[in-house]
Amino acid sequence: MTVKLNEKAFEHAKSLIRKGQTAKDERDDWSEHAPTADEQNAYLDKHGWREYRLWFLGIDTDMNEETKGHYEFPYGDFRRVHRCGVISAESRAAQNDHADITKALEKLHEMLDGEHA
Repeated sequence: MTVKLNEKAFEHAKSLIRKGQTAKDERDDWSEHAPTADEQNAYLDKHGWREYRLWFLGIDTDMNEETKGHYEFPYGDFRRVHRCGVISAESRAAQNDHADITKALEKLHEMLDGEHA
């Protein structure tokens, strides 16, 4: 499995943060705030793969682009960037040695916390 940074999703997340489209929630809130499978399917049906992929900072290059398995490290709920989603993804990326994704998530985390807006 080869997972690389989804640059378009990174730019999308930064843009949303700059626009204030964020949820400044707590670390442990992601289990409740993450989109469910039904919400993901509804978003896919309405917006397609091109928009869906903007919400995931990792791409598994071994998987087909039109499968959910191709996309990893979600950071939002298809409307806003969630601080808890960024923190959760940041932790998982670091644990799995995805340095480029970890670095991108650290940047988003800093932006959300107002350090480098």
